Amino acid sequence: MEYSSKTKSALVVIDMQRGLLDGPSPPCDRTEVLLRVQALVAKARDAKALTVFVQHYGPKGSPIEQGAKAWEMVEGLSAGPGDWVIQKTRPSIFFNTGLHDQLTKAGVTRLVLAGMKTDYCIDTSCRVAAELGFQVVLASDAHTTTDSAVLPASAIIAHHNLTLSGPFATLLSTDQISFSEV
Repeated sequence: MEYSSKTKSALVVIDMQRGLLDGPSPPCDRTEVLLRVQALVAKARDAKALTVFVQHYGPKGSPIEQGAKAWEMVEGLSAGPGDWVIQKTRPSIFFNTGLHDQLTKAGVTRLVLAGMKTDYCIDTSCRVAAELGFQVVLASDAHTTTDSAVLPASAIIAHHNLTLSGPFATLLSTDQISFSEV
């Protein structure tokens, strides 16, 4: 896929993998979040914006070991021609992935983040992206997590939307997000 020379935005889909969405602890609003992430992918592709799929993998023998069924992207969401696929082992999408350099070389200045898990990879990636100088948009209704021992997932999501908004990200709903440059 060729990207528009005006396109400075990239969609980053984080950890939308079978073992996380279809695992023993279902994430909050799983189906709705998946539909919203799919809608964001369609919008990005229509605008010829870069789409990056990030997959987390654990050590050999872990449930999301690289190459395992649980490591694969969830059904209904997959990388297409021209999309990037990045592997990571830590909550940050940037730690030992080369993603920062790749995005910089591609001229990307704005990241739209969506996916799993709100309180780990979404939170960390928003904060690090902002520190690296990216304009960060968090799709407020297109990220999710599971209940913790202390809080229900819906409270975790609401808390992170509140704390990330402003200093680390601009919060927009899926319907408000555009990949067309102004």
